[in-house]
Amino acid sequence: MAVSLEDCLVIGISSRALFDLDEENRIYEEEGLKAYADYQIAHEDTILKPGSGFALVKALLKLNSRFDKRKVEVLIMSRNSADTSLRIFNSIAHYQLDISRAVLSGGAALSPYLSSFGVDLFLSANEEDVKAAIQAGFAAGRIYTNAIQDFDPMQEIEQIRIAFDGDAVLFSDEAERIFQEKGLAAFVENEQKKALQQLPAGPFARFLKTISDLQNHMDSTQSPIRTALVTARNAPAHERVIRTLRAWDVRIDEAFFLGGITKKDVLKAFAPHIFFDDQKVHADVASQVVPSAQVPWKE
Repeated sequence: MAVSLEDCLVIGISSRALFDLDEENRIYEEEGLKAYADYQIAHEDTILKPGSGFALVKALLKLNSRFDKRKVEVLIMSRNSADTSLRIFNSIAHYQLDISRAVLSGGAALSPYLSSFGVDLFLSANEEDVKAAIQAGFAAGRIYTNAIQDFDPMQEIEQIRIAFDGDAVLFSDEAERIFQEKGLAAFVENEQKKALQQLPAGPFARFLKTISDLQNHMDSTQSPIRTALVTARNAPAHERVIRTLRAWDVRIDEAFFLGGITKKDVLKAFAPHIFFDDQKVHADVASQVVPSAQVPWKE
C-alpha cells in the first residue's frame, strides 16, 4: 500500500538551505559544474556544517515524537544530481535527521515536483526556484545563508518560533499596492472602509493554517510551536487583519503592529527560527539578527 503524506506538514528544503554550502556554491558559480561535482565527490566523507534552516528542520522533525502518527515530513529538494548528492545524505545521517526522501533534479527546475509531494513550505537559497514555487501556488522563501551572531544552529529547540510579515506574505498584496501607488492616507482610508471584509489570502495563508491545525493537536498551554505576526501596519489598519485571521479560524500567538518602526529589534526579542517578509529591504535587515527568508511574490 502506498504511503500518503496527506496528513503531514511537508517541508521541502534545498541542500544549501539545510547545510552551509556557500563555499561549494562559490566553486559552482566561479569554476562551473564539473569543478563543483569533482569537489563534492572528493569530499563525500566531509560532513557539512549546519545551515540557516538546520535548527528549524531538526526541531520540526522532533515534533513527530509527540504523536502516534507521523505529522511532519521533510524532504530534500535539490538541483544536485544523484552522483553529487552522497555528501548531503552522509551529512543527514551524521546529524541523525529523520529525512529519507529527496528530489534530485540534476539542474532542472524543482517547482513541477512540489505538488507530487504536497509540499506546504519550500525553502531554498535559489531565488529562481523560490519565485517559480510561489507562482505555482506554494509557500516559499529564499533563505539567507549568512552567519548570525548569537544564533547556534545546533541548539536544542524546545519551542519552534515562526514569524510572518502580513501583506504579500499571509495576505495578498492588494492593500500594499494601494500604499505604494497612492500613499499612506489612501491605504488607511481603504483599510478602514474594508475593515469588515476579509483580506485575500497570500502565499503563506495555507501554511499558517496547517501550522495552526498542528498547534490545535497539542497542549495549548505548552505548545512547542509559537507564531507571530510582525507587520508595518498599525491602528486603524489593524482591524481588518484581526478580523481576517478570526474568519480563517487560525491562531497567531503574538502580533506586533509596528507602524513603520524597524522590525529588527522586535524580531531579535521574539527570536524566531525563521522570519518571512516579502520586501528585500526588511528581510535583509532581519537576516542580521534571526534566520530569515524573503518571499518574492507579487500578484
